Formats: sequence, structure tokens, C-alpha cells
Amino acid sequence: MSIAVKNGASDTGRKPERLCAALLLSGGTGSRLGAGIPKQYIRTGGRMMITRSLYALFQCPEIDAVQIVAEEARQAEIQADWQGFQEELQIEASGKAGQRKQDMSQAQHGEIQTGNILKNEHRICGYSLPGENRQMSIFNGLQDLAKIYGEESIVLIHDAARPFVSAAQIQACMDACRLHDGAMPVLPMKDTVYYSEDGEAVSRLLEREKVFAGQAPEAFVLGKYLAANRALLPDRILQIKGSTEPAVMAGMDIAMIPGDEGNFKITTKADFERYEAILHRTGTDAPGGVL
Repeated sequence: MSIAVKNGASDTGRKPERLCAALLLSGGTGSRLGAGIPKQYIRTGGRMMITRSLYALFQCPEIDAVQIVAEEARQAEIQADWQGFQEELQIEASGKAGQRKQDMSQAQHGEIQTGNILKNEHRICGYSLPGENRQMSIFNGLQDLAKIYGEESIVLIHDAARPFVSAAQIQACMDACRLHDGAMPVLPMKDTVYYSEDGEAVSRLLEREKVFAGQAPEAFVLGKYLAANRALLPDRILQIKGSTEPAVMAGMDIAMIPGDEGNFKITTKADFERYEAILHRTGTDAPGGVL
């Protein structure tokens, strides 16, 4: 189910092929953090975590639009926080413009911009409802995106709990996806890695050089990835643990690209404290602060 955004970028017609759309997952409960509400809706410096993740996605100019997977009860709150954040950026831009008023060369070039965010400010396609598990949430979002985007378009899947993804990492995912069926950033394992059959005793040592930790965002060719997920209905999709797993099961060619240690997922209380510390250190926890 897709919830249209008033004054948004929703289209009734299909988009040209090879465009890039993002699917932002925000349906998690955040139970491991123990904060009482899902972590992506906790406000730090007056802004929710999901708003910072949206801003991070829109720093990559190739992202045409974002479809958000979120509970219906949260959708108006997300939209309002995003709109308020954009208004803050507009005010900041106006202030900077006043300081540069005497710069005649600036005036000759027309409107003043403060990054990609102000060039196209209504790019939330709409909202999809969460599914029974994470992969069903992805499937719901994919079905809605497929009504707008062609099969050869690229879909970038990201978590609202990863607000520090860089534009360079997003671009690298999409560039690799254009040469393959999909791409995902990975980190090498630093520690010795063991396998256990029962979780109590060591069964064997794994080759660390062949084991990697996957990150988001992950990019896929929309048509192929949607078909890979549809093939797992109705039961097998409920057993999926990672976004790339259906693609691998379907025989899709998935490239690995270097990940980023700074693009960590906020899951535990320690993760959240690290998130707050970064915002405080960079000054982005203040009202109007930008990632």
C-alpha cells in the first residue's frame, strides 16, 4: 500500500529507465535500545534520526526520490519533521545569502543554493506499510516503487538507523550496480572468526579473509530484485535475514564494494550514545544543525 504525499513528487506515470530511487526502512521497533519508542523517531537537537537519514540520502544528486516504509501512525510526524528541517535550511540559506549580498558575481548567477537539498525539496514519493518482517517491508516498498519506476531502474535500500551514510558511499553503490545486478558495501573482519553449531562450543575456525560484514545501503536492479523477492512468497521470505540474501538465492550478480566504519547502524544504547556524541562534537545537535 502506498500513501501519497501531498505536494510531493508522486507521479501517475512511470519514470524513465535507470533512475535511482531509495527505499528507506523505518518500520523497526527498536526493542534492543530499550528507549520506549523506535530509535529512528527519537529527537536529538530537535530532529528525529530518520530526518537526518533522509538528508544524508538527498546529498547524493542521483537519488531521484525516496519511498519510506513506516507505520501509518508515524507518517505525518515524519513528513512534518522533514518539512520543518527544510524550512530551517531555507532560513540558513537566506542568512548566508545576506552575508554575500555584495558579491555581484553571485547575483549574476541567479538563485542561491545550499546543496542538493534545496534544488528539489519534495522528493518523498510516498509511504509503504511495514510487513511481517524486514524483508516483507522491503517487498511492500518495492511493489510501490515498481508502479513508478521501470525494471532497469536502481533501488537503493537503506536503514533509517544509519544516518551517517556518505554521498560518496551511496554513489559507489549505484556505480557498481550499473555494472552488475546489485552491490553492497562490506567491511573486512578484524577479529578471528569462529563457527559454532550450537552457540556454546566452537565447531571450527572460519577463514577471516573470506568473511565480511555487510552494511547498508544496498543497491539492486529493481525488476530483478523484485522478482527475486516475489519468488520467495509466501513463506520463505519470512526466513530472510539480510536484504541481499534474496538476490544471491536468485543467482543475481552482486558486487562487494568497500564499506565505511563511520556508517554504523544504531541498534544498542552504546550505539545511540555514540550517535549523540558525534552530533554534539560536530555541532549538528543544535537547532538548525546539519549533518
